[in-house]
Amino acid sequence: MSMASGKGDIELAGLYKRFGDFTAVDGVNLKVQDGAYCCFLGPSGCGKTTILRMIAGHEDPTGGEILIGGENVVGLPPVARRTAMMFQSYALFPHLSVRDNVAFALRVRGIDKAQRYRTTDAMLEKVRLTELAHRLPGQLSGGQQQRVALARAAITEPRVLLLDEPLSALDEQLRIQMRTELRRMQRELGITFVHVTHTQLEAIALADVVVVMEKGKIKQAGPAREVYAAPRDRYVAEFLGGQNVLSGKVESVNGASLTLSVPDTKGIVVPLDGARTVTDGDRIDVAVRRDDIHLRRPGSSGAQAGWNAVDTRIRTVEYQGSFVKVMLDTMAEGGFIVYVPEREFFQDPFESGDIVVATWPTEHSRLLA
Repeated sequence: MSMASGKGDIELAGLYKRFGDFTAVDGVNLKVQDGAYCCFLGPSGCGKTTILRMIAGHEDPTGGEILIGGENVVGLPPVARRTAMMFQSYALFPHLSVRDNVAFALRVRGIDKAQRYRTTDAMLEKVRLTELAHRLPGQLSGGQQQRVALARAAITEPRVLLLDEPLSALDEQLRIQMRTELRRMQRELGITFVHVTHTQLEAIALADVVVVMEKGKIKQAGPAREVYAAPRDRYVAEFLGGQNVLSGKVESVNGASLTLSVPDTKGIVVPLDGARTVTDGDRIDVAVRRDDIHLRRPGSSGAQAGWNAVDTRIRTVEYQGSFVKVMLDTMAEGGFIVYVPEREFFQDPFESGDIVVATWPTEHSRLLA
């Protein structure tokens, strides 16, 4: 059952924020459904934290509207918006117990002691902190402190919970554990979460909706798998990773496909998606997922109709645990990268300098805007 009453759907309409001559947020339009987990993703300075602060009421927009539950909240204080913000530093009171840290917001609101502790104890049970209720923050691990901060934010029954880089201070193993915890708690609380991060895997693992930003604008927004597997343009493909981007000239267009020429390589077939018109001689960008590419040795069997095949040389080989990252010399400006499953790679391992054939199904080449 949701703890929050009232809808937590969010709409940003023509949202702008300028600091002097600098435009931090440039005409953003976005809708987030009630109860969704939304991640804003982008490099430092792209405007994602500014949007979070404007939703929270800590910054006023230069223009545009912020609607929560259909109500324009611009100009309202955070408490009237029924939003809560969880900061990167957690900002726990070091002299108060876990129980009193979580109960603090209820105390400020004048709720009597018995009621606020009943509510607090229920929240501690929900976030699995009951046994730690009487400890001080300094006696907790980083993950436990984060759960305290989340409980303290959620206890006010906000419509929207805002999280500013909540996992950045944690080590890798704890980050993975806390991603699971955040998602579980979001589902149990039934609150709309808006989470800012610069970490691609974090956004993909957590979000119902991933919003990729660049220079104050939304480049693409949608379900995590859609944004990762079907990037619209070169920026999104390269920023999210997992994709090689080829730039080249159209040699010919034949019905439902085109043939692309890139440096050192000709005859790459790319399906047309019908969303744009392409003619001979056009310069275009094409994405190919790194885990869609297979490597074989010259002269070995494996060439198939409907597959692209490119002769190339291995530049570097990096062991990554569950897969091996192989960088090739040709096609892409920054190197063409292949993710080979570990067990497959070590059946017949390649080395730097080996000549290989890179192959992938033609339908796995994606034309970018």
